[in-house]
Amino acid sequence: MTLITTRPGPGNARPYRFPTVVRRDVAGGRVVAAHLPGQTLAVALLLLDAGAGREPVGKEGLGAVLAKALEEGTVQRDATGFALALEGLGTELATGLDWDSFQVSVQVPVDRLVAAVRLLGEAVRTPRLDPDDVRRVRDDEATGLRMDWANPGPRADAVLRADLFGAANRWGRPLYGDPDSVAGLDVEDVTVFHSEWFLRPGTLIVAGDLDRLNLDTLGAAAFAGTGGGPAERGGPIDVPLPAGRRIILVDRPGSVQSTLRLGHPSPHRAHPDHVPMTLAGTVLGGAFTSRLNHLIREVRGYTYGIRGDFASSRRFGRFAVSSGVQTAVTAPALVEAVGEIARTREGGVTEDELAVARSWRAGQLSVELQSPRAIASALTTLVVHDLPDDYHARLREELLAADVAQVSAAAATHLHPDALTLVIEGDAAVIRDDLVASGLGEVTDHAG
Repeated sequence: MTLITTRPGPGNARPYRFPTVVRRDVAGGRVVAAHLPGQTLAVALLLLDAGAGREPVGKEGLGAVLAKALEEGTVQRDATGFALALEGLGTELATGLDWDSFQVSVQVPVDRLVAAVRLLGEAVRTPRLDPDDVRRVRDDEATGLRMDWANPGPRADAVLRADLFGAANRWGRPLYGDPDSVAGLDVEDVTVFHSEWFLRPGTLIVAGDLDRLNLDTLGAAAFAGTGGGPAERGGPIDVPLPAGRRIILVDRPGSVQSTLRLGHPSPHRAHPDHVPMTLAGTVLGGAFTSRLNHLIREVRGYTYGIRGDFASSRRFGRFAVSSGVQTAVTAPALVEAVGEIARTREGGVTEDELAVARSWRAGQLSVELQSPRAIASALTTLVVHDLPDDYHARLREELLAADVAQVSAAAATHLHPDALTLVIEGDAAVIRDDLVASGLGEVTDHAG
């Protein structure tokens, strides 16, 4: 017997409602919370203004080392005792680091959140930081970076960042440092960084059923033993565009592929063009159906994939394209990629392309912002970038309402094909002449 059924059609999209946001000053710090009625799990995230941008130049990687050192015990209990205390609550410390913030979070059932936040505060405010443990964590981190940097990509990324933002600036160096910068850290570097940035109250992000949570109690647990006011955050950094396009060649002798990194500076996260810029980047290179992927992968067959998009932090941003191609087609792939960027700047986007980008971005937003941890992450965006409480409630509508004129104008304003830095990590002896002949820009060899 054969059963035949008809596939159901798609229904109408349900309206998305971001939870109500509550802000409260508690015990010298601030609590920002989202009410998730009936949710059994809750997340507490301590947000510190101690991102990689706070690290001194030449000491890159401090935040990453300190993140791992927090798991090595506290003044009150050794590593085993602290791990058992976390395990007893059914949770673990989750740490995160970006340019603007250091984050430590726990996720537990609602009735265990206060106890979990006390442990979180204990780890952040009073870590043991035993010298032997710190040195071991540092060495492990440096070893991991050496292994990572043996692969194609990290060197090219570092060279592009240094060229765009200047190696003399912290934001012109790798987010997590490099093998040498991490290996050069000493115990005092780590303890001083902790004393400068981890004893300030910060902001406690809470996502859960607020009818069953006491925000004052949670804030008091998170901010116990802290002092000092908020640090000066600084405004957007004015990063000038290069005067012309240029190629930087990073030699990787014998490589059968070339790693491509193309980029130029772009606006910071709170820029009013953020939504149309995001959609322009999606059409150009931010999705599998993008122009760059269609041309370079599907039409030319030069790569398995190519991606281009805008990324931004509180003070700066960048547009970047990344891919890996066969050595023999390095120059043609670059010519095609730069040409597609130029065509998008000059001609804008079409309604059909934009419809796909709008639908995907808006749908992705609704799907992603479902769990307590995702809601907590969204709240950090509000705090770090000084966005209004109704930002996420309006974001989906703004994505869906963006029209061709707005997105095309953003592409024309914020894409700069003639100011691109093109970094190619590959076999210089094989590809240099083709790069020179491409006419894309002056070719220089990276000295590192």
